[in-house]
Amino acid sequence: MGKHVILAGVCLWGLMIGKAIDGHELLTAQISPRIAPAPGFVRVRAFVDASDDNRALEVVAQSEDFVRTSTIELDGAAAPRLNVFDFPNLPAGEYEVRAALFGTNGIRATTARTVLIVSGPRR
Repeated sequence: MGKHVILAGVCLWGLMIGKAIDGHELLTAQISPRIAPAPGFVRVRAFVDASDDNRALEVVAQSEDFVRTSTIELDGAAAPRLNVFDFPNLPAGEYEVRAALFGTNGIRATTARTVLIVSGPRR
């Protein structure tokens, strides 16, 4: 029974991540900078593999005390491959920046990175 539970868990994890089909990444993201002074400016460059199933792309920058979300609709395979999201004026904190690609049946792929916005000396 233990092997079946492990196999089921691995299969479920593979379905939830949904990162690659036929060796192609469905969603990748470049997030910069990874460390910035407050108020911080973070740019997310999200690359989406062309697919008729693509319906929306959401990017979230979330710290313990602050959250900012941006969502765009995608027109399937006709949508741009590169989508840029800017998050200006982020207060100091450690942020998880997540991107999620949505299809007709829910989340197709996700990716996340940590970004640190640091307080400068007060004058």
